[in-house]
Formats: sequence, C-alpha cells, structure tokens
Amino acid sequence: MLRKKGLEMSNEQRVPLVLALDDPAATLEQVGGKGASLARLAAVDLPVPPGFHITTAAYRYFVTENGLQEQILATVSAVTAEQPTSLEEASRKIGRMFTHGSMPAEIATAIRQAYVALGGDDLSVAVRSSATAEDLPDLSFAGQQETYLNMRGEAMVLDAIKRCWASLWTARAIGYRARAGIAHEEVSLAVVVQELVLADAAGILFTANPLTGERDQVMINAAWGLGEAIVSGQVTPDTVVVDRASGTIIAQQIREKEVMTVCSPEGTSEEPVPVGKRTSVVLTAVQAAQLARIGVRIEELYGQPMDIEWTLSHNRFFIVQARPITALSKTAGSQVTRPPEWKLPKPKGKYIRASVIELLPDPLSPLFATLGLPAWNRAMHRFALAEGMGNFVGDMLTTMNGYAFYDLRYRTFLMKPKVLTTVVPRLMYTAQQRWEQEARPAYQAVVERWEAVKLSRASAAELLVGTREILNAAASYYLTIQSGILPAAYLTETSFTIVYEKLLKRRADPSALTFLLGYDSAPIRAEESLFDLAQWTRAQDDLSTVLQNMSGAQFASAYQTAHVDGIDETLWSAFCQYFTAHLAQFGHAIYDLDFFKPVPADDPVALLGTLKFFLSGNAPDPHARQAASKKAREQAMQTMLNRLRGPSRSLFRRLIGMAQRFAPLREDGLADVGLGWPGLRRMLREIGQRLVTHNAITIPDDVFWLTQDELLEAVIALDGGRPPENYHTSVSERRTTWEGERMLTPPMALPLKGGTRFLGMNFSSMLPARTGQPAGDVLKGIAASPGHVTGIARVIHSADEFAQMRQGDILVARITTPAWTPLLALAAGVVTDVGGPLSHSSIVAREYHIPAVLGTGVATEWLHTGQNVTMDGDAGTVTLSR
Repeated sequence: MLRKKGLEMSNEQRVPLVLALDDPAATLEQVGGKGASLARLAAVDLPVPPGFHITTAAYRYFVTENGLQEQILATVSAVTAEQPTSLEEASRKIGRMFTHGSMPAEIATAIRQAYVALGGDDLSVAVRSSATAEDLPDLSFAGQQETYLNMRGEAMVLDAIKRCWASLWTARAIGYRARAGIAHEEVSLAVVVQELVLADAAGILFTANPLTGERDQVMINAAWGLGEAIVSGQVTPDTVVVDRASGTIIAQQIREKEVMTVCSPEGTSEEPVPVGKRTSVVLTAVQAAQLARIGVRIEELYGQPMDIEWTLSHNRFFIVQARPITALSKTAGSQVTRPPEWKLPKPKGKYIRASVIELLPDPLSPLFATLGLPAWNRAMHRFALAEGMGNFVGDMLTTMNGYAFYDLRYRTFLMKPKVLTTVVPRLMYTAQQRWEQEARPAYQAVVERWEAVKLSRASAAELLVGTREILNAAASYYLTIQSGILPAAYLTETSFTIVYEKLLKRRADPSALTFLLGYDSAPIRAEESLFDLAQWTRAQDDLSTVLQNMSGAQFASAYQTAHVDGIDETLWSAFCQYFTAHLAQFGHAIYDLDFFKPVPADDPVALLGTLKFFLSGNAPDPHARQAASKKAREQAMQTMLNRLRGPSRSLFRRLIGMAQRFAPLREDGLADVGLGWPGLRRMLREIGQRLVTHNAITIPDDVFWLTQDELLEAVIALDGGRPPENYHTSVSERRTTWEGERMLTPPMALPLKGGTRFLGMNFSSMLPARTGQPAGDVLKGIAASPGHVTGIARVIHSADEFAQMRQGDILVARITTPAWTPLLALAAGVVTDVGGPLSHSSIVAREYHIPAVLGTGVATEWLHTGQNVTMDGDAGTVTLSR
C-alpha cells in the first residue's frame, strides 16, 4: 500500500516522487491542478477511481537527470507567440528530448511499486497530465496537455508518463502561456495514474445552469462509452436539467448518439453505438438524481459551482475531474426568475418571432448572430431604399437569450399609405419576374464564382470575403421572395379559398384544397429522386441489404471512402455517383437558416432513414401519389368549369389561376435559400481547419462558435503569419450556453404583455404560432392539413436526430423546411411549434395526405417522444392519450 507521505523521495532533495491519491501533501505545487482536485475529492470519500500521483518533483528530476532544462528554455526563448511555425518546431524538438530521455531508476521503481499496489502488472489505467497552471478559477488550460486511456503494463504506463511530461511543451501550450504571461521556467507537470473505469456511460455535470446562472438547477451531458467522444465533439450527448432540491428532471433532450469511445489494444478507439441504444436515454431519472446529489456534495466542498467529469460503470458513478465553472456569474446564491428574463434591446420596443425567423427556430450560433444576421439587416436597408420605401432606422432583426426576434416597428413601416398603395402592388405584380430573372440568377452567379476558387490556395481573408459575398447574395435573394413569391402565394390561395368556400362551392363539390395539389415543386422532385435511387438499389440485392443494415456513421464512412466490405466496388461507385447527383441538385436545402448546421450536401446521413424506408418496399410511390392528385385536381377543375357560368366562372378561373401559379413557386423559392450554404460552409470550415492546425480550436466546425470580430482577428493572424488566439475555452462555454438556451421556449411576442399591440393595431394574427395554451391534455394550433390519426409522437430537433424517425410516427418539430421533406414521407402526421396554413409543413403534409397541426408554440416542449397522441387536422388539435 502507498504511504500517506511520499512513497519515494529523490536522494538529493528528499521530496516526494509518488503520492497516494488522497495524500494531504497533494497540493497544487506537488500534483498540479487536476491532481490536487482529485486528492481533495478522494480525501472526503467521494467516488473517485483509486490511483496515485507522480509529482512535479519527478518531472523536475527527469528533466535534471537528462540535462533538459537549459535546452528547453533555450529552445522556447528563440520563439514568440507570433511565430506559429517556430512554435511547432520548438515543440517537436522538445518532444524528441523527452522521447530519447532515460527514465531514472528511482522514478521507475517508485512508479512500478505504486502501479503494482494499485492492482497488478496488467491493470488498465488512465494516465492524465496535471499542470501547475490549470483548472484555476481565472484560467482555463483545457486541452493543453494530454490524457492516455487504457494503458496496461509497466512499459505502456512509463511511456505514457513521458508523453504527458512532453505535452507541457506542445505548440499550443507554449503559445498559450506566452499570451497569458506565465513564465516557462515556472511551470512543471505532475501526472495522475488511476484505475480505468470501464464506463458504460460518461459525461459532464454542471452544478449550476450555465445558461441562466440558476444555482438550483444541475445540468448533465451524457453519452455512451468513455467520455472522450464528448470532449472531442464526435458525439452530441443527451442533455438533462435536474432540480437540485427534489432531484426531479426539469427538462431533457435525448439525442442520437452514433459514436462512442471504447477500449482497444492500442488504448482507445471510436466505434458505432449499437442500433438499439442510439436513441435510448443514457441516464434514468433515478441515476440523474443520484448524480446531481454527488455534484451538489462537490460544490459544497469547493464552495462554488463546479464543472465535473463523471463516468458510470455497472450502475456506480465515479468522478474523474472537477473544476470551477469559469463563465458563470459569481454572485452568491443568485437566482433567475423562471421563465428567464427576456431583456428588450429597447425598453419600449415590440418584438415578434415572425417572417424570416420562422427559419431560425433555435438559438443562433455566435457566428451567424454576428455575421449572418447583420447581412439580413443590411439587405433590408438596401431593399427599402431601392424600392422607394424610405430608410428604416435601426435593425429589423435582433437577438434575446440567443434567439432571433423581429422588430415590430418594421411592420408599421411597411404599412405606410404610400407603401401599401404603390410599392406593395408593384412588388406582387413583379414577384415571379424578380425571382426568376433577377434574384436567383444573381445568387447563382455569386455561388458559382466562389465554387470555382480552389480553397486551399486562397488566403483566409479571401475566404472571409467569399463568405460575406454569399451571405449578402442569400439575404438579397430571401428578401426578393419574401417581398413577392411568399406573400403572393399566401394571398392568392387565401383569396381563392374564401371565395370558393363561401360563394362558389356546393355540398358535393371538391374542397378548395383539391385544386392546389399534385403540382411539381423542389421538395417533391427531391423525394421522387431519392425514391428512384431506392428503386434502382432494390434491384441490386446485396447492395439493398447492406444499406438497410448500415448505421449513419457506417454510411458516412462508406460514402466518403467509396468502399463497402462485401460490395463490388463498381456497384458501390455507381450508387455513390447516383447519390452524388441527387445531392448536387437538392443538397443545398437548409434544415434552418443558421449556417452552422450542415446541409444534406455536406452531411447526407440525414437522408439514410428515408432511403431505407424507400428500400423496404413499404413506401408509397410518390410519382403515383402526385399523378393521382393531379388527376383529381384536373377532374375538379373540369367539374367546376362545366357547372359555373358568367361572372362566377370568370371569377373562379381568375382566382384559381393565380393560386395555382404561385403554389409551387413558393416551395421552389424557399428550397433555394440555401443555394450558397454548401460553399459558404466549406470556406468557413477551411478557415476552421487552419485554426485547428494552429491549435486555436479543436475541430474545424468550432469556427461557427466564434464571433465575427474573433473570426476577423483570426483571419488577420493567419494571413500575417502570427498564431491566432486560443479559443478552446470560449467555444466550450458557448456550446454549453447554446444547449441551455435551446431548452427555452422563446415567447412569440415581447413584451409578454401587450407585445402584439402597436399603434392601436393587434398583430397577433401575423404570428406563426399561438402565444398561449389552455390547461389540460389538448394542444391547440392551426388546422393546416385535414385528417385524423393516432400514433406515437417523435420529437425531432435537428437533422442529426432524423434517424430516430420511424414509419408511422407523428413528427413533432419546431419548424420544417424543404430539407425536412424526407421525414414527412415517413410520418403519419406533423405537429410544429411554428407555422401556418401556407408554411412548408402544411403544403407538404397536404400533398402527402397526412394531417398537420401547426403553430402550437409549445409542441416540442409539451410533447415527448414515445407518447400516444391523437391529431385532428380539421380542428387543429393534438390530444395526449392517457
């Protein structure tokens, strides 16, 4: 057993080389930040895996015995934080020093004895770096040093320890210390060796809500396997918010978890999560409450909110790290009133979630909020001036608690007599021409010009210029359809429906809806294209079988590498070419407007579930469905034209002609909003990859969690040959904040009282969702597509959850856009938070002959996956079955 005082000491200094995990001598100076925290937890019998410390004295002893200190300091003194290539070279040179350095016998003996005492020569352990300047209240060195999991045997453990020591001198660590003003000669590194917990699940716990600062809530992230997949961003974990007083779950989001980290002969590796567990909840309510109680004990020990890494093995929790939450308000005992405060940008302002915000259901990513939203505001100013509407002072779009809101003053700006009598009629009359002959060609030209640029050869500044040009073109395009195609479709269908139902229709005549179905549109063409691909694939027996048994991760890998085991390469290549052609035509459809979310073109996995449905042979043929709808429409037209005479016949022809003209154009216009998103995302991710190379962020997609100003600073640094700032902590904190914000249900109008009334007018009818729901088991919304159905609710928040959808489920979502159409092919009905009679959900649901209840405001909060619900698409209600 390890002695409470040092197991071994150097002969010269008589200071500990190895300490027991809970040794009182395990101070920051002796065992580093991580080690000192674990010692503190272990000392009060919190569930920490057993282990031992290799102290900073051992590091210094190794450095001294090998004569490295002067060489290290001489190497780093020759570089600065503004010289990225020299930082990398210095790091490589120092790394070779540690690799070739000899482990002193005294250190090796001490480690060997501690390892044997821990459990044996082949025990799997985690070897974690613990620097003397990390996990401090005002500094975060996350990701600066290394951790090695599943090390077995003395040789692997000793090698991992040397690699940990060397990681004190990575380029990232050298540059970070230089920018933080920490002298290189003052730092050293300890190592923590702990028995590896073969985790069934793992994650992160925050003892206060990092979004609101509420101290009476605990937030937990959880995923299957070891915790490295969460830390590296390879898996989106479940998120659970627990009331710390009662232990009850306040809110939770269950995500599809396709990848998990597992042990392998070399240490660890990533493998697919078994299909049956991907959408299963990781923590039960009892386990979440138990973990929350452990978190509260740790917070009480430290006297402040904590960020805690945990693992779960055979229903036992273990804590592997705990550090203060650096981004949380430090006001003791502060509480935020529920619901959270929605602070208005202008105290007397009126704000609604309408218009383009229907395409922004979630909190905005930092980069879209600071780069994308301003592009829309600038485009609106240009459009207003160009159309003779004057100059609107202020921004049309703003954000609160991460969500976008529309300034209601702009609606009244559009309702000026001159605008209503001259500008609006002209915009309606020229709607199709402006879209087909001006806006789309201009947008397409910008996209094609930047698609021709070889990104790897472009400077970071050029990539940023391209990003801004595409954004400006996209915003102008959207404003063109928003000022023409979209309102024209709404007005013409509404006018026809009212006149037909009130004045022209007889009891035996078809419904107004019949006259508007069976038309070709981009989402329908995309569905038919995927269906045709499935029919071709079904003729290839082996290929069809393999695809139906693939996980999303396997499909992504096979598509990217152009290889599948057991399938002829020529056949798989033919499938990939067919699928690539589909994506080239339809892959730019957006799931929502925020460009941080992948589109099908760069993440085609979301289409796999619908492709499998089409492969099953149980899917109806969309060609036949559309043909039947077209035939019914034509028969209905002939019936009415045969019966009507005189002015009634003329009125009918005029109204239905306009409605039928704009009905498919609306979907085509919306489908092309994201025309530039694949190229824009590639340019931003190229900048992100360069930031990864300089260790400024962890993965290329972290670039979307920077602000516009930070991105500009990083671009200037990259092109100027200087290392960019370290954004690891900012990215991590913003991701956590975004996940918390996503659990909120943003109000449709602000202020909460009277927010829809302005200048004596009530704008509530313009909102795409209800502002309140009655108590009880009935959810009310807009009756958008007729029909009745009872089924299982399936709450889907984003494309990475599409694989959870099953045939016959009732789709519950905040919104749907044309990119969501593949899910509606599986659905028995659709319910949304946001949407109206002419939203995408309504139009596609009617084409599919499934009921739709839209604009409920709270469906994704009120309903949960697995609940039995009954939809009435005629009455606009959803009833929870008890």
